[in-house]
Amino acid sequence: MELAEILKYPVKSVSGRAVASAVVEPWGLAEDRRWAVVDEHGGLHWAGENPRLLSVTAEVTDDDGLLLDAPGLPRLRVPPATGENVPVGFVELDFAILADSGAHAWFTRLLGRPARLVWLDDPNRCAVPPSHGGLPGDVVSFAGDAPILLTSRSSLRRLDEWILEGARERGDDPPAPLDMARFRPNLVIDGASPYAEDGWREIRIGALAFRVTEHCDRCAVTTYDPVTLRRGKEPLRTLARHRRWGGKTWFGIRLVPRGRGELRLGDPVTVLA
Repeated sequence: MELAEILKYPVKSVSGRAVASAVVEPWGLAEDRRWAVVDEHGGLHWAGENPRLLSVTAEVTDDDGLLLDAPGLPRLRVPPATGENVPVGFVELDFAILADSGAHAWFTRLLGRPARLVWLDDPNRCAVPPSHGGLPGDVVSFAGDAPILLTSRSSLRRLDEWILEGARERGDDPPAPLDMARFRPNLVIDGASPYAEDGWREIRIGALAFRVTEHCDRCAVTTYDPVTLRRGKEPLRTLARHRRWGGKTWFGIRLVPRGRGELRLGDPVTVLA
């Protein structure tokens, strides 16, 4: 097994940025989801309710600001956040740092509703919730439930096979394979048996060990095509048929790093427990 893809999401709910390597910190990949878009009351704007966020590309600049781009909007350079502390409605986190006002206007125009961009100054302030497998000392960025999400290409291929089987049973046209971007992983592996990750408790990627905190339950974001933003019934319809338990559907696993280091494409993946 090997590490086949590495993705960062500089702003929570925006599109992923593929990279060849990434630094791993206790709260996840460096530059991953340190920014988020909230409403005027601090509630999260997320892609399940605001799919236009998926059209945004974001890149962290050398000075720890952002470069934002989206169809129909001018490219915007956001300086490092130095604003006031504002309340936010995240589990285990009570405030974040307000970004430059130009970013608020940009996201308000994008979403068609009041929006503000905020920055998490210190992820050590945000604990992984115990309800999601967090242990004392586990910390996380705006990712919320766990520092890192891992998925498997072979599991996606099996899901595509199930979707095709269902389409044939209904007499529908054969669907195109799903893009892994729907599942918004940080790490994608190749070479495992389909859904072998269900039974893993600890793994090593390259020189770094990771603890598996839980399976990942899937939400409405997966039903949006990441390119067209059109919404359909897949993959939740098929996951509900083949991967449903506890009242939820499941794809991928969540991880907490055991230490700091660097990951590179092609790193070997080893199951430790």
